[in-house]
Amino acid sequence: MSSRPLRILVTGATGLIGGALARALLLQGHTVVAALRAPALHPAHACMDVLQADLADVPPAQWWAERLRGVDLVVNAVGIFREQGRQRFDTLHTRAPIALFEGAAQAGVGRVVQLSALGSDAQATSAYHRSKHAADAALRALPLQALVVQPSLVHAAQGASTRLFHGLAALPLLALPATRARVQPVHLDDLVQAVLRWIGDPAAPAMTLAAVGPQPLELPAYLAALRRALGWRRPAWVLPVPPRLAIAAAGVLGRLPGAVVDAEAVRMLLRGNTADAGPITGLLGHAPRPPADFIVPCERPALRQSAALQALLPLGRASVALVWLWTAAVSLSLYPVAASLALLADFGLHGRPALLALYAGALLDLLLGLATLLAPRRHLGRVWCAQLVVIVGYTALITLRMPQWWLHPYGPLSKNLPMLALIGVLWATQRRR
Repeated sequence: MSSRPLRILVTGATGLIGGALARALLLQGHTVVAALRAPALHPAHACMDVLQADLADVPPAQWWAERLRGVDLVVNAVGIFREQGRQRFDTLHTRAPIALFEGAAQAGVGRVVQLSALGSDAQATSAYHRSKHAADAALRALPLQALVVQPSLVHAAQGASTRLFHGLAALPLLALPATRARVQPVHLDDLVQAVLRWIGDPAAPAMTLAAVGPQPLELPAYLAALRRALGWRRPAWVLPVPPRLAIAAAGVLGRLPGAVVDAEAVRMLLRGNTADAGPITGLLGHAPRPPADFIVPCERPALRQSAALQALLPLGRASVALVWLWTAAVSLSLYPVAASLALLADFGLHGRPALLALYAGALLDLLLGLATLLAPRRHLGRVWCAQLVVIVGYTALITLRMPQWWLHPYGPLSKNLPMLALIGVLWATQRRR
């Protein structure tokens, strides 16, 4: 094993796997050069050398070659799970990495680590896997000593997919695709350590490493293991969903802002995601940890709380949206207009002003309901703020004009208090996350 400090370029150093690798390399005494699109936005990387590079622009091989002089090894950890804006599979998974690999070869770098994905092979059908496979194949054809790492599901408490699985594990009832397809989750620490072992051995051969856990599991079994590890004793009920229905439902949900699952993700899950654990066991010197050991006891309380929030917050958001949409429907058609006008008469509004107030209020309710469902994350704070202002505003007006409504046996005003609290929780957690 070589102990000589290396100069290592890392793309994707702000991501889950790339960031973990970059930090681990620094701890081993290596010099890390982080290729960042906007270095000013990532002050946490101040302990690294920085190269400004936007892979969405596909810097050519010659550009990379000029900047890789003196670099010993390149790690490409750039990856996206869904396309949006300028972030396209063909650009970030195929064209930009191939140019980087060719530049490394021209600069005489010699060694490259490529973070790919299990399932990125000649039989791949998803755009995600096909784009990764194209870069993997191009790298293998170059005169480079390459490690192509193909992880299965990666478990890391801070990862978006892990939070999703924790949230699913927290639910007492699960609707899952009816399939015998299996996954083989690997802990992020094991993946990082395996890569470090390869990097630390200059004589390590070029190889494709399936970064997997010790054994394949069907999805319900994996979620059950996470549920037990999080501290829930009672198993969840599993409702099998026909695969076509699961794909269709995921296709609808995938169109909502902030969705982490879409039809393509379900298709990849139905294909399965397993491999021989022997190679990673050989690199680590021991078997990778099983899902039952993913969560250490000291982390359990915080992760259990986070999992419960992950499960309940989408339900809370949907409930708030339903309240606004139902209120709009009731005001527009389901409740007699004459009765609504009688209520507004008690407030001092008659005739045209009353009709205007009725339909303007219903339209506002409709817009707030739709915004709750469809607003992208960056605008959700404004939506929550608007809802709080509206509820507090009309509660205050009704209190001043008709305080007797506070004494109504069904509590039409007092029910605003838990509504305000729920919106506050949704806003606070959305800003923190």
